[in-house]
Amino acid sequence: QVRLVESGGGLVQAGGSLRLSCAASGHIFSIGAMGWYREAPGNERELVATVARGISTTHYADSVKGRFTISRDIAKNTVSLQMNKLKPEDTGVYYCQAALRGVDYWGKGTLVTVSS
Repeated sequence: QVRLVESGGGLVQAGGSLRLSCAASGHIFSIGAMGWYREAPGNERELVATVARGISTTHYADSVKGRFTISRDIAKNTVSLQMNKLKPEDTGVYYCQAALRGVDYWGKGTLVTVSS
């Protein structure tokens, strides 16, 4: 079992920045890839960015490339998402995700609202 707790959401104006953090606890030594997903109102949950465990290979949705950066600190059991040049369409609930032996674990989410 893995427990994930997100923090760092809030209200920001378009063009601004926010940094999301996710702290993992539980069977952390077996966690594989970690990532961030988001749900905009009326939309399905979508991938934002992921980072592998080993060589920290990253993957980004096209909509956030060049603006968001995912990073992982294995020693501290955290994964972060630095979000720059935010747009109103980035608004949504952001969820931290961790893969453990083929099972996905999710945090409860943190709300990001970008005003125009």
